[in-house]
Amino acid sequence: MRSIVVLVIILFTQLGIGIEVQAQNALQDSMINPPSKYLLLDKGLQYRITKSINSMYDFNFPVAERDFAVIANQYPEHPLPYFLVALGYWWRIEVDVTKETYDKSFLKYLDLAIEKAQFMYDDDKTNKEAAFFLAAGYGFQGRLYSERKSWTKAAWAGRNALKYMELSRGEAEFNPELLLGDALFNYFSVWIPENYPLLKPVMALFPKGNKQLGLQQLEEVATNAFYTRVEAQYFLFRLYASEEKKPYEALQISEYLNTKFPNNPYFHRSYARHLYTVGRWNESVKQSFEILDRIDAKQTGYESNSGRYAAFFIAEYYDRTGDVKEAKKYYQKTISYGEESESQESGYYLHSLVQLGILAMEEGNKAQAKNYFKEVKKYAKRKHPSHVAAREYLKKNKL
Repeated sequence: MRSIVVLVIILFTQLGIGIEVQAQNALQDSMINPPSKYLLLDKGLQYRITKSINSMYDFNFPVAERDFAVIANQYPEHPLPYFLVALGYWWRIEVDVTKETYDKSFLKYLDLAIEKAQFMYDDDKTNKEAAFFLAAGYGFQGRLYSERKSWTKAAWAGRNALKYMELSRGEAEFNPELLLGDALFNYFSVWIPENYPLLKPVMALFPKGNKQLGLQQLEEVATNAFYTRVEAQYFLFRLYASEEKKPYEALQISEYLNTKFPNNPYFHRSYARHLYTVGRWNESVKQSFEILDRIDAKQTGYESNSGRYAAFFIAEYYDRTGDVKEAKKYYQKTISYGEESESQESGYYLHSLVQLGILAMEEGNKAQAKNYFKEVKKYAKRKHPSHVAAREYLKKNKL
């Protein structure tokens, strides 16, 4: 088995190829090879749809959805256009998953995709494409239900996704697209019981996974897939940043995605965050100010949750460089954005309160410091580092 380090190198030597080159290759392939019986694998369609998919990931939803509507008009009984519209709503949700504003629209189009795929599958049980869309549709349902902590619904959707994922195997051309489901299952079927022991009985109902294999499969999808490539890259940089402790690998992917889709607020704030994590503070601050400017300009997708990230990185920079006035200003902004997005239990919100308490102590304002530390105790769990820090400051300074 090749090491993860080697696979990371392989991935990043190929990331620059981009979806446009894939599409150009698809056009060339369509001139040489006969069209596939599956629309998903139609190289000519992949070429035509590249701009639409790029527009979706770049948060230009009107352009993307007009193009998806054309595909729906051309192929009204096919799940692909409805699934792509649902994916666009998913990215609206992903900006701040605590908000349920787009849940109904997301589930509506996902249900349409599943319904169309089910008709195809009922008509022909050997239709691998139908099985693929059923697996993908139920898989995305599971993602939303898990975010909403609807564990029973998430488990049911997950079992359906696995069922149809098994049925969709056996078509070599599908491998890059199908592999995303395998990769996520292999990784998270191990990760979930490790991090949520109460869910071990539920996960015991599923086959045994393999985290290392899951990472390798994600690398392959991120390099070779067409429709699921960006989704694989998204999962990779999240896993590298949090679970695998590979901050530089996470930064490389988020930098690529932010360059590729500069108006995607999730990729933008992730890039700022990873710059901050590796100590490239000047660059992180530059990106963070740009995020705040876009929030003020009411640019699509830029809202309080992204503001909480950006304001915190700026505050930390000023705190470290000794500019107390600006540090306080942006810690306060972090708190304001946190309250607007109802993220009072988030680490950035709580740490900002702690830092404001410390700065108030240094200025001799014990009453204000006490209020900040009490707010920390109100929102943080007892074992949270911010709660521990607040208790210590209150006790040490007899507040």
